Amino acid sequence: MTTINAITEVGPATAKPQFYSSFEKYWNAFLEWRQRDRLRAQLCHLTDKELADIGITRGEIDCVAWHRD
Repeated sequence: MTTINAITEVGPATAKPQFYSSFEKYWNAFLEWRQRDRLRAQLCHLTDKELADIGITRGEIDCVAWHRD
């Protein structure tokens, strides 16, 4: 019978499993959507004068929030 005297350290895997990379992609898209939705809500709460001060109209809020030039 042999005895193992040394412990081999195992490093992190170099490639993520496919599930985690897909999940991360969708999670990041969800976070980006939430951030854009918050920006849209903040712009909707501004008055027309405040919107004019930053150079947009109420009709352009969606385009500005979603970066659709």
